[in-house]
Amino acid sequence: MSSLNMLSGWVANGDTIMMEQMPMLGAYLGSVEETAISDVAATLASFALFNCDIHLDGPIHIRWGTTTTRETLKVAAHACAALDKNTDLLLGNQYYTLAGPCTEMCLLETAAQAITDTASGRELISGVASSKGVTQDRTTGVESRIMGEVANATTGYSIQEVNKILNSLVGLYERDFIHAPAGKRFQECYNVKEILPTAEYINIYDKAISTIGRCGLDVGPL
Repeated sequence: MSSLNMLSGWVANGDTIMMEQMPMLGAYLGSVEETAISDVAATLASFALFNCDIHLDGPIHIRWGTTTTRETLKVAAHACAALDKNTDLLLGNQYYTLAGPCTEMCLLETAAQAITDTASGRELISGVASSKGVTQDRTTGVESRIMGEVANATTGYSIQEVNKILNSLVGLYERDFIHAPAGKRFQECYNVKEILPTAEYINIYDKAISTIGRCGLDVGPL
C-alpha cells in the first residue's frame, strides 16, 4: 500500500517513473525460457499496473549473482527483442559483473552485455556495478566508458554477426567465473585528485578492446 501511495504521488507530480525488476534465473523461475517469459510479463506489468515510463531489467544468475552469464544474456536478449518488436516501450538493463575494476574480465563481461542490449533493442543501459555491486569502492567510470563505446560500435551489426561475436567473447571469461579476479578499489586504479584512470587501467582497457576486436567487434581506444 505504501508503494502505491508513493506511485500516486509521483504520477500526480508529473515525475518520470522507472520501475526496476531483476528475474532470478535458476530459482523459482527455473530455465532460460521460463525466466524470459517471466521477464516479459513483469515488464508489461510495470507499465500496465504501475504506470512507469521506463522499465529497468537485469536478469540475475542464482549461482553467480551477475547479469553477464551466457544464460542471463539469453534471457535479457530474448525478452527485450520480443518487447521491442511488439511495443514502443522504453526498456533498460542493469549491469552486474562478477570481476572487479582494473581487470580485463570485468571489461569483457561489460562488453558482452552492451553488445546484447544494443542488438536486442534496449533504449537504456545502466552500469556498471562491478564485483556484483556488493563490494565497497569497486566501481569506476572506465567500466561505463567501455559499456557506451561497445554499444555504439555494435549498431549496424546483424543478429547473426552479433551472435558469433558473443559466442567468442563470453567463452573467454565464463571459464573464469569460479576464480573471478577482485580487481582494485577506485582509489587504487584512479587518480582521485584528477578523477582519471591510472596508466595501468588504461593499458587493461586497451587490452580488452584488442580482445573484443579479435572476437569481431571494432571499438576505439580510451
